Amino acid sequence: MKRAEEQNRTEKIVALAKRRGFVFQGSEIYGGLSGTWDYGPLGVLLKRNIMQSWWKRFVEMRDDMYGLDAAIMMNPRVWEASGHVEGFADPLVECKKCRMGFRADELENNTRCPECEGQLSIKRQFHVMFRTHIGASADETAAVYLRPETAQGIFVNFKNIIDAFHPKLPFGIAQMGKAFRNEISPRDFLFRSREFEQMEVEYFVRPEEWERHFDEWRKTIWDWLTKDLGLKKNHVDDPDVPEADRAHYSKRTIDFAFDYPFGRKELCGLAYRTDYDLSRHAQYSGADLSYYDEESGKRFVPHVIEPSLGVERVVFALLADAYAEEEAEEETRTVLRLRPLLAPVKAAVFPLLKNKPELVARARTIYAKLKMQIPDIMWDDNGNIGKRYRRQDEIGTPFCVTVDFDTLKDHTVTVRDRDTMQQERIEENALAGWISSQLSLGLDRG
Repeated sequence: MKRAEEQNRTEKIVALAKRRGFVFQGSEIYGGLSGTWDYGPLGVLLKRNIMQSWWKRFVEMRDDMYGLDAAIMMNPRVWEASGHVEGFADPLVECKKCRMGFRADELENNTRCPECEGQLSIKRQFHVMFRTHIGASADETAAVYLRPETAQGIFVNFKNIIDAFHPKLPFGIAQMGKAFRNEISPRDFLFRSREFEQMEVEYFVRPEEWERHFDEWRKTIWDWLTKDLGLKKNHVDDPDVPEADRAHYSKRTIDFAFDYPFGRKELCGLAYRTDYDLSRHAQYSGADLSYYDEESGKRFVPHVIEPSLGVERVVFALLADAYAEEEAEEETRTVLRLRPLLAPVKAAVFPLLKNKPELVARARTIYAKLKMQIPDIMWDDNGNIGKRYRRQDEIGTPFCVTVDFDTLKDHTVTVRDRDTMQQERIEENALAGWISSQLSLGLDRG
């Protein structure tokens, strides 16, 4: 029963995401491509708002961070040094009947296929990096990989940042960008996909200070997830990962888990990577990746704290946490209670009646003026006023602005609040300032 309810809620979120232009199945008109998703107009805006929020909290609000945008394809020796060529694999079992593949560590029964009850093969390791060739040659000398993580681009640019900016420890390098993993069985909407976007920081510290910085970053992640994004605190947890389950480079890892519709699963992570990556790249490249610490007069290889987040999982978490159904006016109202600053559309403007030229003209004037000051504004005159409210509720628009006949007389408009459905009259010339102030106050909503 519970599994059916979880599946039903996921299906409702996926249906809303498609219906309202947040997320579409990749290559849908050709039957789709498993593990790929396309962001529609509203999804692009939501994703952008999330990434801007992350950049502000993790980079702009700090004095010890440096931004980076490294290439997706890198010298293949990078992945040899990092250990990915040798060990970046998942346990695979395949059904001898339907030929489907599954991750063995995600199955309750490793002998029977969960789809057709057929017999499963013996477990083997499946390498999950995408391999391709660069240039005109297709032999082994031209082999390269699509990066499975953005972190290594940071490590191979460590020396460049040191030489160009001479930063003092501790300091961090941050980047956002695409990563690719040939997942055996992508599933659960955006949760596990083959192409995704990461937001990562590699924070370089003195070895003896790693625990203090680890705890500080733990709090930063908590603040971003619950204060900036507005995820419900009781839906987030941060357990330590047991040693047997940690990555080979990690001496301590915390997985921030979220209550998705299908269960509590990893949302993002915080890892103490020691000096593994810099030491390995120094060994394989021959470059000196040590750091001279003027404070102690010593030269050493810094240790690393890594906060790592996947954008797709954050998008899914936000949609899942914000999605609500409630009874309103003898019908079920679907609403996305997104934080106003994250909402793809901040306000919608429409005339009370679209067949009254004087109302349409005045509404268009107000809309154009408002859009100059607050870009994420939508014009909506499709259907009656009730249908417009319901549509804007579904996409998470915090405020709806209606231009009516009173506007023509007293220069005020009706503003409806998404969450309370209460309405109030606002002077049209004060509208932009009022909405801006409400967007800031909206950090405390949700």
